[in-house]
Amino acid sequence: MEKNKSTSKKKKYLNLIPIVIILIAIIGFPVIILNYQAKRTGLTMSEALRRAVGSSRSDNSRAGSFGEEKTGEKIDFLEPIPIGFDFDEPPMISHIQPVDLDGDGLLDVIVCDVRGNFVSWIRQFPEGTFTEIILAENIIAPAHVEVIDFDNDGDLDLMVGVLGMLFPNNDKIGSVVILENDGNNNFTKHVVIEKIARVSDVRAGDLNNNGLMDLAVAQFGYDDGETRWMENLGNWEFKSHMLQYLSGPINVELVDIDSDGDLDIISLVSQEWEEIYCFINDGKGNFQPRLLWGSSNEDYGSSGIALFDLDQDGDMDILYTNGDAFDYIPPQGRPWHGVQWLENKGDLNFDYHRLCNFTGATNVRAADFDNDGDYDLVAVSAFNIWDDPASMSFIWLENDGNMNFTRREIARTPTHLLVCEPGDFNNDGLMDVVTGGMHTYPPFGNMSRITLWVNNGKLIEK
Repeated sequence: MEKNKSTSKKKKYLNLIPIVIILIAIIGFPVIILNYQAKRTGLTMSEALRRAVGSSRSDNSRAGSFGEEKTGEKIDFLEPIPIGFDFDEPPMISHIQPVDLDGDGLLDVIVCDVRGNFVSWIRQFPEGTFTEIILAENIIAPAHVEVIDFDNDGDLDLMVGVLGMLFPNNDKIGSVVILENDGNNNFTKHVVIEKIARVSDVRAGDLNNNGLMDLAVAQFGYDDGETRWMENLGNWEFKSHMLQYLSGPINVELVDIDSDGDLDIISLVSQEWEEIYCFINDGKGNFQPRLLWGSSNEDYGSSGIALFDLDQDGDMDILYTNGDAFDYIPPQGRPWHGVQWLENKGDLNFDYHRLCNFTGATNVRAADFDNDGDYDLVAVSAFNIWDDPASMSFIWLENDGNMNFTRREIARTPTHLLVCEPGDFNNDGLMDVVTGGMHTYPPFGNMSRITLWVNNGKLIEK
């Protein structure tokens, strides 16, 4: 009898084992996944949980329509002029930066040319005459250039993020190149890191307050992307500190976002993440990640951010476009693409404002184009529906002074505009714009490489 009782108890325990295993799997597997995601993002477990369930994301980013938007008639206030090299093949310009590189009082343009695998300088001299000069060759798919006096010797150097290949690739082919200026605009190439995930952006700033310029690096990669900062040890030596292991970082921006006297890092991560992060600096180069905003639409198509005090309240806001469509063959825009403003409300809180729908939007910048004291926006599209002649490549958003924006067409041709940057190129007090074309897929009928759009003053007259 006792033996039967013992056998019965053993059977009960044995029957419980599968249940315990199932419970461990149900509870343990999500915890393992959560812990993995926390390590990749740098967030705490609780923050990673909130991210996973979507409480840090915006529900209004799923829809294909974003309500009524105000549109206005076209005003032809920008007149296009091609500048720089002529072209025979479809141009592939990944980035441009207006800057007075030679200090002669005239704005020039620094160019990242993916088709030619070089970084060039379109020098303006004399006024209105533009001559393009290649500064560095054999830079395979340069993605972004920042112009800054990196070595503090009084001239401007170039920080170049290098993809290694434009199209998706998971190989470690990215690099960071610094082009050191000798003071006479002759440049020495320093490859400060290579054989890493494809680099989409690099920015320079003193991140640990020791008097030396460090680097923040966005590595888009493909499946295996990263965000890091590189500590300047002197003599062109750097030590890498990893901040995040997510694929798809597009931009990094350096700014003292919390007004505590040191530089923080704002990053945009795309792919399936579609999120904007802040890495908060303690002043010594130790960073704590914070998720600022995220889309609940994994196909949102994040394409770029820029920091600008749009509402002129003394803190930096985030301008943001979503319109990337490289995931599709051929690339086609989506109805939820457009232009956003993330308003800085303080304490690392941002209010999301949808400003307009704009299929294939890839870049947005702010400037006062009508000289009325507030900031308007210009935006370009590389992935609009180019088979439709009504598709716009270049728009502006007119600010009424109360942060209400009216969308107006600038141009439908040229198409495939990836980047735009404002600047007063002829010193007449009016903001002009320079754009770059990225023609990676047909149609190839309305192409441009670098275009200077000169402001004719019609906005002032109206």
